[in-house]
Amino acid sequence: MSEQKVLNKYYPPDFDLAKIPKLKLPRDRQYVVRLMAPFNVRCKTCGEYIYKGTKFNARKETVQNEDYLGLPIFRFYIKCTRCLAEITFKTDPKNTDYTMEHGATRNFQTLKLLEEEEKRVQKEREEEELNNPMKVLENQTKDFKMEMEVLENLQELKELNQRQANVDFEAMLKQYKELEEEQRRKEQEEDEQEMRAMLEQAQNLWLLMDSDSDEEPAKPRPNPTAQIKPKDILQENPQPQSKKPRTENWERSVGRLSTKAQLARLVACRKQKLDPAPENGMETQGIVANTGLLPAAAATSSLGLLGAYSDSKDSASD
Repeated sequence: MSEQKVLNKYYPPDFDLAKIPKLKLPRDRQYVVRLMAPFNVRCKTCGEYIYKGTKFNARKETVQNEDYLGLPIFRFYIKCTRCLAEITFKTDPKNTDYTMEHGATRNFQTLKLLEEEEKRVQKEREEEELNNPMKVLENQTKDFKMEMEVLENLQELKELNQRQANVDFEAMLKQYKELEEEQRRKEQEEDEQEMRAMLEQAQNLWLLMDSDSDEEPAKPRPNPTAQIKPKDILQENPQPQSKKPRTENWERSVGRLSTKAQLARLVACRKQKLDPAPENGMETQGIVANTGLLPAAAATSSLGLLGAYSDSKDSASD
């Protein structure tokens, strides 16, 4: 790769440049060059707009029998991007610009036309003043009036600026900043006052809680190692004696069996004599035992029999 980039060439000792034959090329030969459109143009064939800076592969040639102060003038051939029509333009070294020659029209050159018109008017005026001194005086008077009008307009603009300058924007901004700082300061003071009030309220609550805890007597702590007896629990938390005993459903409908007054009204009791014989005593004891073991559910079936048993039990206990 390095050998391809070498710029040195070998010239033999018998090298003679005059012996090299020269190519005879035509003077109006063309070259293919890459260029951009120098201005905005519109194609005359299809009406397509070609904007300034559009790139083309153009053909370049030297214009014969035309130059400006010894500078050659070149012609360029491009093709329309839409219809491929040929468009030509030339260089203009006099005005340092390009001129449209064939195939399209130049657009957006109002500034150039205005400059050309001003140059034409100035040239005509100089020609008139050259041979007519009265025209010179008239043009001077017009120029003086124009200058006076310009000065009056400038004075009006200065007065308007002075009216606006009377308003001191810096003082307004300074006053606004002062008001903003004062408002911020007030907000900070209000926040600090609220924080102090909240802290005082919290301190008062803590003091009240501490005073209440000091006034209350210290309760004795129970010893976890000591054994707790069930009798002590009953003594500490005695059950209220005013509670009435619960009555069952069957007691509400039938009534209690232990009320002797009600049973005495319903059943007439007959006293039995006790025999001294051991047999009779054993029988009576068995009857008493049986009556004591009788369940409450069986007693509800016959109230009279239970009344008799209860009377016999009472007599036996007597």
